[in-house]
Order: sequence, then C-alpha cells, then structure tokens
Amino acid sequence: MNQVLIVDDSTMARALIKRSLEICGFENLQVSEAIDGLNALEILKEKSFDLVFSDLDMPKLDGEGLLKRIKSSPKLNHIPVVIISSKTNSATERKLIADYAEAVLSKPLSIPLLNNVLENSLNLEKI
Repeated sequence: MNQVLIVDDSTMARALIKRSLEICGFENLQVSEAIDGLNALEILKEKSFDLVFSDLDMPKLDGEGLLKRIKSSPKLNHIPVVIISSKTNSATERKLIADYAEAVLSKPLSIPLLNNVLENSLNLEKI
C-alpha cells in the first residue's frame, strides 16, 4: 500500500486532495495529513512515504521551504513532492521544478492533470 502525505493548512483542501486521489482511482493509499511544513517534517521522521502533496502558502514552513528541506535530506530526497497552490505563476513553477518538485498543480485541482502526473511521473498502484 502506498503511503501519501498531504500537507496543507486548510482542512478542506486536504479533504479535496484526498477525494481527488480517490476519483483518479488511487483508493489503495494510506493517507496521512500535516497542517504545515514543520508538522510534515515531524511526520516524515516517523514514517516512510511514497509521495508528498504540499500547499505552497502555509504558516511556520511554507511549501517551498518544505520542498527544499526534503530534497536536501539524504533520508528523504527520494520522495516525490507535488506542489499544489492557487498562487502559482510560470516563474514560481519554473523555480519549484528547478528545486526538484515532481510537478506543480493549480487549485482547484484538475482531475485529468492530477491523474496524468500520478500515472506518468509516479509509481503508485491503482485499485
């Protein structure tokens, strides 16, 4: 079973990401949730994950900071990180991809685009 961490300070946004994964057919996922980047780092120390979804704009540690911390850690840098934000533009997207984000998706999530990223970039199992 694939382990996925959803990081967003909005309870509703985390629920929408989880539901979007189910709509894409990825129902065989063990989903954990974090309320910000610092909370996510604590969870990542305790458990192994196959994928992290992170909002960009969060208190304490934002998505860009979380991405940099994950990618600079020898224990975590293998984990793909997908950034999801309502505040992306092409310059921000290029910077995040240069910082090794797997993908940058806009809110509200496009189900076909999410499915495309999951099927083509990641090795997750569908039911």
